[in-house]
Amino acid sequence: MSLTLRQVRYFVATAEIGQISQAAIHLNISQSAVTTAVKELEAMLGAQLFVRSAQGMSLTDAGRHFLNRAYVIVRSVDDALNSPLPDYRASGVLRVAASYTVLGYFLPHHLQRMEHWHPDVTIEVFEQERQAIEQGLLDAQFDMAVVLTANLTHPHIVSETLFNSERRLWLPSHHPLCERSAVSLADVAKEPYILLTVDEAEHSARRYWQQAGQTPNVRLRTSSVEAVRSMVANGSGVAILSDLVHRPWSLEGKRIETVSVTDHVTPMSVGLAWHRERAFTPAMQAFRDYFHDAFLAPQQLTARR
Repeated sequence: MSLTLRQVRYFVATAEIGQISQAAIHLNISQSAVTTAVKELEAMLGAQLFVRSAQGMSLTDAGRHFLNRAYVIVRSVDDALNSPLPDYRASGVLRVAASYTVLGYFLPHHLQRMEHWHPDVTIEVFEQERQAIEQGLLDAQFDMAVVLTANLTHPHIVSETLFNSERRLWLPSHHPLCERSAVSLADVAKEPYILLTVDEAEHSARRYWQQAGQTPNVRLRTSSVEAVRSMVANGSGVAILSDLVHRPWSLEGKRIETVSVTDHVTPMSVGLAWHRERAFTPAMQAFRDYFHDAFLAPQQLTARR
């Protein structure tokens, strides 16, 4: 039996999320496919990669060692697949604005790859709130932006969504709701709630809570994702946040579980934005092409104009 990329990706998702069921949801496949891939890997390596329990899947020492190797494999394959054509060499200065969440949890890795593949493109990055980003695009202060596209409001700003990150319920390990495959917002409303406010997260949350006819029992409002992570892990409350910012462990080393929500909770949409009348420079085109290659098949491309 030979190692496959499918096995490696399924293993990484399980290791990061800590549950076969949630890994399957994240990968949009069946639980049995994830289970089979993990068992095949363990058979090939001759070692147990996970300790299975009612709370989920915890990495063994061998599993943690293999996870580091798996990350190298996945990054190498992604780099090979997304590498630009050798005869295309863009140059120039590109001024890119990004919101807090995008810059903190998504953009740095891609900036590094852009620098490697387009060394003649100088990218200047500016962290701004959504209103300042829109105004900066309109005033030509920024060439492009990487933003939460659902938050954009100005009609002269064009946006393209690259991917949607599902929002799920975050729970401390051993919380009773961890035993469910999904929960309703009515269930969540009974729990003390930690509400994130950065990047208009409170405004987004208000929409889906109101649509469900429910009100969260807010214990704390905070602009810090890490504060939410720590308070959830410590058992001080629960939160609904996107998979993009989820990590299975808090800074204190405590486990954070996730459960899907049955009510309609809008995902976090991440994408590119620019002024409708802005003429594309070679640097702008290279930036857009990079993200298209990395995230979008032709039939998936959607633009808001």
